[in-house]
Amino acid sequence: MKKLNIFFLLFIVISINANAQTANSTLNRPKLVVGVVVDQMRWDYLYRYYDRYGQDGFKRLLTKGFSCENTFIPYTPTHTAAGHTCVYTGSVPAVNGILGNNWYSRADGRVVYCAEDNSVKTVGSSSDAGLMSPKNMWTTTITDELRLATNFKSKVIGIALKDRGAILPAGHSANAAYWFDNATGGWITSTHYMNDLPKWVKDFNAKKLPDTYMSKDWNTLYPINTYNQSTSDNKPYENAVAGSGTFPHATSKLKGKAAYDAFRTTPYGNTFTIDMAKAAIESEQLGKSANTDFLTVSFSSPDYIGHSFGPNSIEAEDGFLRLDKDLSNFFQYLDTKIGKGQYLLFLTADHGAAHIPGFMTENKIPAGLASSADIKKLLNDEAEKQFGVKDIIISVINYQLYLNYSLIGEKKLDEEAVTDFMLTRLKAHPGIAGAVNLHELNEETIQQTIKERLSNGYNQILSGDIQFIFKPQWFDGRSKGTSHGVWNPYDSHIPLLWYGWGIKPGKSNREVYMTDIAPTVAALLRIQMPNGCVGKVIEEVVK
Repeated sequence: MKKLNIFFLLFIVISINANAQTANSTLNRPKLVVGVVVDQMRWDYLYRYYDRYGQDGFKRLLTKGFSCENTFIPYTPTHTAAGHTCVYTGSVPAVNGILGNNWYSRADGRVVYCAEDNSVKTVGSSSDAGLMSPKNMWTTTITDELRLATNFKSKVIGIALKDRGAILPAGHSANAAYWFDNATGGWITSTHYMNDLPKWVKDFNAKKLPDTYMSKDWNTLYPINTYNQSTSDNKPYENAVAGSGTFPHATSKLKGKAAYDAFRTTPYGNTFTIDMAKAAIESEQLGKSANTDFLTVSFSSPDYIGHSFGPNSIEAEDGFLRLDKDLSNFFQYLDTKIGKGQYLLFLTADHGAAHIPGFMTENKIPAGLASSADIKKLLNDEAEKQFGVKDIIISVINYQLYLNYSLIGEKKLDEEAVTDFMLTRLKAHPGIAGAVNLHELNEETIQQTIKERLSNGYNQILSGDIQFIFKPQWFDGRSKGTSHGVWNPYDSHIPLLWYGWGIKPGKSNREVYMTDIAPTVAALLRIQMPNGCVGKVIEEVVK
């Protein structure tokens, strides 16, 4: 009888443990997925600074994870919002509706911002920085699909200094997305997600960590004369932070909003993002439930630093060496908090960056600048002489011209003649390699890779009418700093590293695309891919 009782008790214990086994083990899923996007990380940064990276940051992913060495963005323009959206939707602007950070809306007669939403309110601040949501994104994300697959039991949280870097990856149905408010120096959200910040976020904001970080001037991590992968520190084509274009950057002299504005353009922004990511994992108990949770983290500061100083600056090199240390710290935290092999992590970028034209010409390599405003004025002035009508072009944005069809109709102009005139004048510009009528893209005789990327970026409802293509190393910008947005490899060749749960170490040089990330995550989790997905599963990763 005692043996039967013991057997019965053992049976109960085993049954309880079996029932307590999560859906993760039943479906063979990780406890947590961590999606990492490094804003403006060129693929070559993995190896440019390789000898100076520690063993547990980028090198851990390269040596113990799987690296897709030839990952490309399959559309243009290659901007931040479009990149984050593509990573998580497996889709392209032609389908998901996020053309770039901004685009011209014919319906509204103005330029719209990718995450703007005046129907919501800011939560956590009295500023307008929280009037944001994912409503302009037409498709679901892989994070939405995880929520759907678990009947909304999985938690999804997005974190980034930039609102678009937090909102678009987290998706429509996220539990929360948090971004940085320059007015308060803290994390905020919008009523799309909640009506009040959780206590843990309020407590975190109360620590005023940006003040602490900015009280320490930004100096180089190592002796400045050891930064052999960079130009000299004092270059006329670089911008400044904290009033200085050279090290040390005296961030301690800045106070209030001025300090928070500059904070983004320092490596401290990355450290602060990881601080918040850890707090979210801890406070929301991510990875502790019966369902896989998803944390999206975007490091925005490399983009601010890159735009200001360029890929060849000491600031960029120091920023990535410091980010490597931050990642090492974060990975070790995940090992301890979630468990080695219990989380799936991928790291990629939303776009790369061009070298600063001043740097290129300094080294006898062709490069140049042409601003959208200047192109618009030039074409409108010449069109006025030709057709006797002012402002035929409404907007030039994302390398696209929006023609004023109402005006063209009112003045009884020939649309085809106007279009041909614009194409001819664009092709005469010294920095432009070609121009196409987007409405007749399939008939255009341009290089196939470029045509495919223009097609993937062309949205019939939202895009402009004419697209111009810059010559290599030309971009829309000013004389200082750099930018991105074109199809060329320096903007479109990005890192893609997989690590942790279900990932075998390895490397592939097969060409894959940013659109392939979401369906690969879906395959690993055994859930449906996003509803606008056009990417394919990367077989080498899921084997």
